[in-house]
Amino acid sequence: MPYYLIKEIYYTIQGEGQNIGRPAVFCRFSKCNLWSGKEVDRDKAICKFCDTDFLGVNGENGGEYKNAEDLAQKIDKLWPNTSNKFVVFTGGEPLLQLDLALISSIKKHNFEIAVETNGTISAPEGIDWLTVSPKLGSKLVQKSGSELKVVIPQDFNLKEFENLDFKHFLLSPMITDSESINKRNIQIALDYCLKNPQWKMTYQCHKIWNIR
Repeated sequence: MPYYLIKEIYYTIQGEGQNIGRPAVFCRFSKCNLWSGKEVDRDKAICKFCDTDFLGVNGENGGEYKNAEDLAQKIDKLWPNTSNKFVVFTGGEPLLQLDLALISSIKKHNFEIAVETNGTISAPEGIDWLTVSPKLGSKLVQKSGSELKVVIPQDFNLKEFENLDFKHFLLSPMITDSESINKRNIQIALDYCLKNPQWKMTYQCHKIWNIR
C-alpha cells in the first residue's frame, strides 16, 4: 500500500487568495471525502462544483510515494533556487493524507507550507498558511486558520463565519462555462464585500492567466 497518493506536482504561480502572485510548488493529493472525482458521481456529491481533476496518480510527477522523504525530495527538486521556498498542498482533500512525517520532511528542505482544505478534518501542527474553504452540506471541523475562502454562490449565512478564528475572510466567485453566470457571481461577491468590509474578494486568476 503506497504511503502517499499524489495526482501531480508542479511549479507555478499561486492564482488566488492572499498569496496570489507568489511562486509555489503545488502538490496535489489524490482522493477527496466530498466527491469521488468521477463524473458519474458528481450529482450525488457534497461538493458538486469542483473543477479539479484529482482522480488517480497519472499527472505530472504524480505517483505512489512510499515515504515522506521521497515526496519531499521530489518537491524540492522543482524549486529553482534556495530562497523563499513555498509549497501548497492541495487536492482533492490533502488532510486525508498530509501528516506530521511529511510536514517534518518538507520543513527540513526549508519550505514554508500552505494547505488548502475543505475544513472537514482537523489540521496537524506545523502548517504555516492554512486556507479553509467550507462546502455546503459538510461539517466544518477546522474553525481557525490563515484565511477562510468561501466560494459563492452557496447557501451559507456568511455572518455565521465572522466570529471564527481566521485572519482573512475571502469570497471567491464561482467560475462556470457561462459568461452571464460568472458576471452575476462576481457582482454578488462585490456587493457583499462592499457592504461587509470584513470580507475581501478573491478570484481564480490562474484561469485568466492560463496557468495551473
